[in-house]
This record gives sequence, C-alpha cells and structure tokens, in this order.
Amino acid sequence: MSGPRVVTLGETMALMRTGAIGSLAHLPGVDLAVGGAESNFAIGLCRLGVPTAWISRVGDDPLGTRVVREIRAEGVEVHCTIDPARPTGLMIKSRPTAAATRVDYYRTGSAASALAPQDLPEGLLEQAEILHISGITPLLSASAHAAVVAAVHRAVAAGVAVSLDMNHRSRLGSREQLAQLLGEVLEHVDLLVGGPEELAALAPEVAQEDHRGLLEALAREGRQVVVKLGADGAAALAGGPIVEAPAHRVEVLDTVGAGDAFVAGYLSAQLEGLDISARLRRANACGALACTTPGDWEGAPRPDELEALLAGDRKDPVLR
Repeated sequence: MSGPRVVTLGETMALMRTGAIGSLAHLPGVDLAVGGAESNFAIGLCRLGVPTAWISRVGDDPLGTRVVREIRAEGVEVHCTIDPARPTGLMIKSRPTAAATRVDYYRTGSAASALAPQDLPEGLLEQAEILHISGITPLLSASAHAAVVAAVHRAVAAGVAVSLDMNHRSRLGSREQLAQLLGEVLEHVDLLVGGPEELAALAPEVAQEDHRGLLEALAREGRQVVVKLGADGAAALAGGPIVEAPAHRVEVLDTVGAGDAFVAGYLSAQLEGLDISARLRRANACGALACTTPGDWEGAPRPDELEALLAGDRKDPVLR
C-alpha cells in the first residue's frame, strides 16, 4: 500500500519536563519535548515498521512547529492544521518525589481542542486498514468529539477496522461522561483496550476487580477486548478462550506513554497476522520498554530492542 496502514487523530502538546527530583517551585530549569497519546502510539507503530498517519491541530507558534517537526522526524505521516488564533497545548511533567510523577496540563482553548470533522483529510481514512482513536479526544470539546464520530463513520463505511484505547483523563471529564460519549461509536469498535477501571465504565454491572467478567461483558462477535493489568500483564478475549500474558521485569523510570506503546505493539503484531497470545506478549514488552526511559515516546522500542527483551524473557522468570 502506498498510504498509511493505520490512521489516528488527537492532541499532541509541547512537554516541559525535569529529570531532577523535587517541586517545580524550586527546580532551576526544565527540558522541552513533545507528547500526546495518539502521536506516542503513531511513533510506536512507525518504529515497528507500520506506516502510520496522525491528524491534529497546533498553534501557529514555535511550540506547534516543534510538535510537527518531532513527530514527522519519527517517520509519521503528519496531517496537521495550523491554527492562527489558538495556541499549542502545553503539559509540564515533574517528579515531586522519587516514587511519583506529576503532570500538569495547560490545554484549555488549545488549537487541538478545536479539532473538527473538516480537519479530516479526504481519502486518508479510507485507504487505511485501521483507524485508532482514544478516549482523550472526545472529551476535549464538542467539535473534537464530532471529529472522532465522523472519523469512525467514515472508517466503517470504507470497511476500515476501528481500534479504541479508553485512555481516560479525569481532568477532562468523568468516566461516566466518557462512556456516554463513546456510546456513539462503541458498536463499531473492533479492538477495545483499557484498564479495569476504564472498562468498568462501559460495563458498570461488573466489578472492576473482575477483569475476566469485564472481558466477557464487553465482548462482541468480531471484537477483541484487551484489559491492561499493569504489573500483572494483560488479558484478552477475541472469539475464543480468555488469553492472559504476564508482565515483563524492567527497571521503571517513567510510566507515561507505556499504554500507548502497549497498543502499538498489539496492533503491529495483529497486522503481522500473529495470534492473540503473541499480540499480548509483544504489547507487554513494548509497554515495559517504554517505561525504561524518561519521556512519553522515546522508549518505544524498535524491532531489535523488542526482540532482545523477548529473547531474554525466555530465560528469565517474569512477574505475574
């Protein structure tokens, strides 16, 4: 195929971060990077050899230039509207203590919050194999929600599969609000991914501790449901028995972006025709490796790095 195999859409922000431990009220400086769930995912897929496109909006400002440049430099096909009236969003990540990461968002009124159906390029979704969305974008604004709904409808009309990572952000809205918004597209979702508390919002009759019950409640013919269980690995249900895969033992430096890498790993394995067990194994490995470096996407593995971890796990016990 000449175009991308996967298309995604959502906000990427400039990211100010510090590697030092302590309050930003006292630390002398920060570094500048970029980060956003959908672009993290797109970069993860590109590093694994899957052509991927990302749709968004940024401000007509240096931070917007930085966002577009960094994502394009990772091989992602960028379709980004430049908004002259709204700024690029900003997030600031710090480590108040050695055991905690704090993220502050400054995204209200950002360029990406004005994402709308007209920002979706003609013909791009229709040539892909998978459209990937997250639960972040529908909560940004009414127009961003409309863009997600329009993208899903266009994908379904073209026979393109739809992937959804719940990826709930409580500062944007409640899980109940997210479940209501996603209700407009949920019937079209072919791959549903989330943590137990996120999936429980879609199946409130099931306790979030019962991950098997959540999988069974949300399963549909033709749909894969995957629950991310952190240190306990992940489990999936896709038209057969529930498959579980353990986590990988790594030294964790930063967990932000691990879920995005997880989904990229899973979908890359699916596009290669691997079975559910192999998809989960790769997804867990990608998520684990993303935790080994600071940053939202910098730790997303390339094939040789992924293979090294998977080869090592065949000799070394893993956490369950």
